[in-house]
Amino acid sequence: MLIGVDHGNKQIKTVHCSPFVSGLQQSITKPFGQSLQYRGNYYTLSSERIPFRKDKTEDDRFFVLTLIAIAEELEARQIGKQELYNIQLPVGLPPAHFGAQAKKFSDYFKRDGIVEFVYRDKPYAIRITDVVCYPQAYAAAATMLHTLMDDPKAVVLDIGGFTADYLLLKNGKADLTSCDSLENGVILLYNKIRSRGNSELDLLLDESDVDAILAGRKTSYPAEAVRLVERLAQEFVNDLFSTLRERMLDLRYSKVVFVGGGAILLRRQIESSGKVGTPLFVTNINANAAGFEYLYRLETAGR
Repeated sequence: MLIGVDHGNKQIKTVHCSPFVSGLQQSITKPFGQSLQYRGNYYTLSSERIPFRKDKTEDDRFFVLTLIAIAEELEARQIGKQELYNIQLPVGLPPAHFGAQAKKFSDYFKRDGIVEFVYRDKPYAIRITDVVCYPQAYAAAATMLHTLMDDPKAVVLDIGGFTADYLLLKNGKADLTSCDSLENGVILLYNKIRSRGNSELDLLLDESDVDAILAGRKTSYPAEAVRLVERLAQEFVNDLFSTLRERMLDLRYSKVVFVGGGAILLRRQIESSGKVGTPLFVTNINANAAGFEYLYRLETAGR
């Protein structure tokens, strides 16, 4: 069974499930509410994400988050109970980290034998039979690459939690020599807004508050708070595009495929920046996970 998982610094995503925060609380006793039990410990999802780490294999937390993602995906697909689920697991890394970390990241998920756990009081037994790692951003845009075949140059820009990953495409093919991961993800924007909101307006804005304001949802915050968030978001987008220009990527004269939750959140600021010639938005926040599965099917079709 093929289940792609996108391990974001902010959220974990699969194809059919709603994203959930990349945060865990661990305990040795069963907590109140829904939890996952694995190797004698209990884990509950937390709204406080794990602090950014370039190497997600340092401990078991991202493996446990993957078990939750697999269980949620099985439920979303309405897969009947089986004694053992054999899982093919395509995953991904930022393009700039791909060469150095792909093998280590893939090996991290290759646990010997059967993995048993209990999630939401339901027992699971899985065997991860295959793990393949793909470049993020490229995977998210994979299903639309055929529309870019006639473009000599296009850019895929994945604005995520901690990084903004860019990848140059030439006639629809990825140029992995022209890619990088900038530490310009929306988590940095959140931190700046929280700091300025506290110092200038004496307000404690959390990430969900910022999301609500940028999404245009009604909040109880005063107009000056909304203006502050909007202004800093526009500055964030403009600074990101200026950084890309310093790297010889002029977005005004090429198609730019925007992917990732950050791009969806900041779409109004991107479109109003005047710095992008032809912006194309992949609005599916689960696009990387879907792309991992798509690329895996292509790769294994000839096996």
